[in-house]
Amino acid sequence: MKQTLADALAERGYDTLTPVQQAVLAPELDGVDMLVSAQTGSGKTLGFGLAIAPTILGVSETFDGAAAPLALIVAPTRELAMQVKRELAWLYAKAGAVIASTVGGMDMRDERRALARGAHVVVATPGRLRDHIQRGSIDLGSVRAVVLDEADEMLDLGFREDLEFILSECPDARQTLLFSATVPAAIAKLAESYQQDAVRVATVSQQTQHSDITYQALTVSPRDTEAAVINVLRYHEAPNAIVFANTRAMVARLTTRLSNRGFPVVALSGELSQQERTNALQAMRDGRARVCVATDVAARGIDLPNLDLVVHAELPTGSDTLLHRSGRTGRAGRKGVSALIVPPAAVKKAHRLLGWAKLKAEWQAAPSADEVRAKDRERMLEDPAWFEETTESESPSVVELAARFSPEQLATAYLRLMSRHRTAPEELTEVTHDAPRPKREFGASRWFEISGGRDKRLDPKRLLPILCKAGDVTRDAVGAIRIRDTQSFVQIAEGEADAFFEAARDGIEGGLNLRPSDGPPPDDRGPRPGGKGRPGGAKFGKPRFKPKGPRPPEGKPNSKKNKARAAQGGKHKS
Repeated sequence: MKQTLADALAERGYDTLTPVQQAVLAPELDGVDMLVSAQTGSGKTLGFGLAIAPTILGVSETFDGAAAPLALIVAPTRELAMQVKRELAWLYAKAGAVIASTVGGMDMRDERRALARGAHVVVATPGRLRDHIQRGSIDLGSVRAVVLDEADEMLDLGFREDLEFILSECPDARQTLLFSATVPAAIAKLAESYQQDAVRVATVSQQTQHSDITYQALTVSPRDTEAAVINVLRYHEAPNAIVFANTRAMVARLTTRLSNRGFPVVALSGELSQQERTNALQAMRDGRARVCVATDVAARGIDLPNLDLVVHAELPTGSDTLLHRSGRTGRAGRKGVSALIVPPAAVKKAHRLLGWAKLKAEWQAAPSADEVRAKDRERMLEDPAWFEETTESESPSVVELAARFSPEQLATAYLRLMSRHRTAPEELTEVTHDAPRPKREFGASRWFEISGGRDKRLDPKRLLPILCKAGDVTRDAVGAIRIRDTQSFVQIAEGEADAFFEAARDGIEGGLNLRPSDGPPPDDRGPRPGGKGRPGGAKFGKPRFKPKGPRPPEGKPNSKKNKARAAQGGKHKS
């Protein structure tokens, strides 16, 4: 290993190397083409940074002046490319490397100026790099090493033609490294076409499914389930998240709610066509959507990149389903979070599921609005943009803003502009675990009878608001509600009874009529007729046994003599 790189690692506190870093630094692989199986989170960025160092530095410890690039790193997304650039910047800092980037969504003029000044290493996304090659903004004639990071994902995103074009523009005498989580046929074909005698390096660790997943059981009040999902998504701000529901109806409901709140969201449920399903997954892979709401059946077989968060809006039906859902994150060294939304009625079920799956979860309340805002401030202050140099295209605007506004005005405007791009968190009801309060006595009251019951599909929850509206009373004025087959009974506080009846006597919603009752319904005065402890068994007043035909003679019922007597009408000899 180059001493300048070793010093950089030591300053950062790296005293041991990960398996992928150790594998690619084997002496026999110096300068060799490699096809490496490694996933995000395994230390592969430093791995290929160390692996190409002998090729691009030669015998020197430091670089000469920057000119045409010596190394080319190609990554599938802008986020990953910028992350790679930051990692290589400190790794090669003591070697004097100049590192430039060409990624979609950035100012192309700034990139052209940076390339014209010279760079030792260029980190790029496929589409933007091809644009620069075709415009003559970059000279690849001096490239000694090419790294395709997450090659399988780039092929999934449709960058095959771009990659083939880029590799064809590079010199044949180069070191080519392909890093891929999996090695399907398409990757093998790419390696065969553009690598020379590549060595296969397999470093994907075989860990248990939940070793890199943090399980959280988030308690919420019954009415805050959907609001809690919003706060969990906002708290983590994961690059990709999947929210699981148990039914198509819940998927549609959550998708609408999240879309209305500004989340870039797609849905996966059973009624989607294959084309709609493909479009939804493509939106997740290319960054147009960050949240996928899905049922278990619809989510079978999908694999989303950078999936850091799984939210169980509804608890799964079994422990196997819990593991299957959660296993979509925390892949091979990449950390993930599996959050279970647990209303009070589901606490026991959540404990059972976690126990059956042999998982330990962190039990806590769902993130509050204040916790989400605090996390936003933390992310804002840790953003690398604070420490990046001002580009030439940005400089005039920066000078104008600094001259025109005070620091307080700039900070206030920045915060307000940031808030426009984020949905506000939800205020959640505090979850209490106090013992239930004893049922209070309702006090003096009167009963009223309603002309409808189960035949009108009435139930207490549906009838209560109807009564409050018709009788112009609050819920506190309504006591017990008893639903019967063709009639219902309601208890009204004595002080409100007259006004209630006066307001509702002409009829209530649904064509129902109301009249005073002599008291509570009959079965509230004692056991039901024919109920347990009353004579008559199932139906009051009927005998427990009704003989059918003549009484059978005494004796063994199966004897031939008794059967003969029964055939003759049950006559006995005197």
